[in-house]
Amino acid sequence: MTTREMSVAQATVEFLANQVTVDVIDGERTEVRTIPGMHGIFGHGNVAGVGQALKQAQILQPGLMPYHQGRNEQALVHQAVGYARHTRRRQTYAVTASIGPGSTNMATGAALATTNRLPALLLPSDEFATRAPDPVLQQLELPHAYDITCADLFRPISRYFDRVQRPEQLFSALLNGMRVLMDPAETGAVTVSLPQDVQAERIVVPEAFLAPREWRIRRPEPEEVDLSEAVEAIRNGQRPLIIAGGGVHYAFATEKLRALAEATGIPVSYTQAGVGTLDWDHPLCLGAIGSTGSTASNAYAQDADVIIGIGTRYEDFTTASMTAFQHPGVRFVNVNITSLDAYKMGAGVQVVADAGTTLPKLRERLESVGYRTSDQVAETVRIEKARWDAAVDESFTLRNEPLPAQTEIIGTVNEAMDDRDVVICAAGSLPGDLHKLWRVKDSHGYHVEYAFSCMGYEIAGGLGVKRAALAEVEAEGRSAQDGRDVVVMVGDGSYLMMHTELVTAVAERIKLIVVLLQNHGYASIGSLSESLGSQRFGTKYRYLEEEQRFDGAHELPIDIATNAESLGVDVIRVRPGADAVDRLHAAVAEAKARPEGDGPVLIHINSDLYLDAPDSESWWDVPVTGVSELDSTQEAFTTYSDHKSRQRLLLGDGRDDHERNH
Repeated sequence: MTTREMSVAQATVEFLANQVTVDVIDGERTEVRTIPGMHGIFGHGNVAGVGQALKQAQILQPGLMPYHQGRNEQALVHQAVGYARHTRRRQTYAVTASIGPGSTNMATGAALATTNRLPALLLPSDEFATRAPDPVLQQLELPHAYDITCADLFRPISRYFDRVQRPEQLFSALLNGMRVLMDPAETGAVTVSLPQDVQAERIVVPEAFLAPREWRIRRPEPEEVDLSEAVEAIRNGQRPLIIAGGGVHYAFATEKLRALAEATGIPVSYTQAGVGTLDWDHPLCLGAIGSTGSTASNAYAQDADVIIGIGTRYEDFTTASMTAFQHPGVRFVNVNITSLDAYKMGAGVQVVADAGTTLPKLRERLESVGYRTSDQVAETVRIEKARWDAAVDESFTLRNEPLPAQTEIIGTVNEAMDDRDVVICAAGSLPGDLHKLWRVKDSHGYHVEYAFSCMGYEIAGGLGVKRAALAEVEAEGRSAQDGRDVVVMVGDGSYLMMHTELVTAVAERIKLIVVLLQNHGYASIGSLSESLGSQRFGTKYRYLEEEQRFDGAHELPIDIATNAESLGVDVIRVRPGADAVDRLHAAVAEAKARPEGDGPVLIHINSDLYLDAPDSESWWDVPVTGVSELDSTQEAFTTYSDHKSRQRLLLGDGRDDHERNH
């Protein structure tokens, strides 16, 4: 057996460089490099280990493991996640961080990756395995459990966790980590903790460990019994509804979904992760569903008797906190590669399989028995869709003064972008409004992180998407100028949380377009607070007044445009006024016209804090205190109690649930 003597870190870098993702869909084989590069920030915990290994590779084997410098470890994980989602979980980045705060900074990113079912490989550094200089700088040192370190924080939020305490453990740690990373039913954050002394230790490595290794994405077929039961359940329904989630995208099954809908006449609604599974103007597309959904989806879903969930985790926004489905005998047919999600909602039929392998079989079976929805269903869909489209059109053309409404800004940016461009968002009121209003005609055109709804994801995640978009055109042999523009829409609250990866975009001359909406507050939580009777408490950017109040008339003199300029970003300011949205359209067009390699552009526009998007005619369960001296809270509790009475506990047969709750 041929071997090489290396450091643990050197072996790690070379191993990761030689991992290959293989995906076979409808007989077509795709091979891509699983880990195209590594993000990292160096400290004393990883500079002599992983840092040395990356530098040595840069000199001796250029291209082996490209390195990207970052400004915040959490943001580096967000970049990896953004890249992973755009590549449909075929690729992700590795992230190296130093011990202590360097590693714990990654925890939010790890939880986000796991919650979104997206792969990210984290390599936190750890305390000395030998404990020779114990305690070291940034050591946690708990008196009751000395073997617990900061890296243990990742155990409950990772899909796989391991600590390499001896060099020989590296082999099984990395192999098992890759196994989970590339398993669509298990994927999420994979954490392999590397003690700072072990990183630099010698290890004898078999060449076989370092050789190119394939990881084939499993796309299981549906079992016959499940398929038959699914067809029977759908045939017995009068008003079926498909809810498409992110699993449709990850299975590359958008065309198969469209074919199923057109063959059967079953309308389609989509979750946040499922936007783009069907073009917004398709006659069977009801749009977004749930708390941030369209009135079309929610009105139809209320009386739907068969819900066909495809690749969805049924988040509470999707189910309107278990109030969306009111038919007394509603049944669920869930198609999901993950059994955890397939069994949700007391599903009558669970098809634990890949959406791409299941949808054609489902269509063929339904066609063979001549199944198609009634003319009444088609007419209901047409009427509800027209009603919602008119409401969206109106929200796009308000011409509010002196500041435009957020809906006007969304509509203007949407119109100025090309179909192939990608919009990025994550937290605040923007994701909900985008879910309702954004008109998508490309399966990659919408990227809103909403499983964790993490403030600060936008710019970092958008940078990850842009890297993937650039790699996409390079792989196709086209010019970068022919690729997708990536447009980040972010509010001032989320911008202030984490904007430092703009510096990374400047350093690498990456053309990332950021549209910054400044409304001097937290619009989403402010509106929610008002609806719950708390009067927008603590949600405005104001000077501190007497009695610990932050709701005075004077806004803070925050100049985000100048802040971005100070980071080296080119800024376009859209002045307030009657023609603000027209100038915004021109600004987006100007930013798009700039060449790749020109660096990031930030478009700054002020927006109205108080104007909301069209009502979804839905609900989200946020408890209201039942004991209060405030009239506003008492009124909110009455409304809350009314909504709560419609909440259903779906554990099996919908009819039994309905009878138990009423």
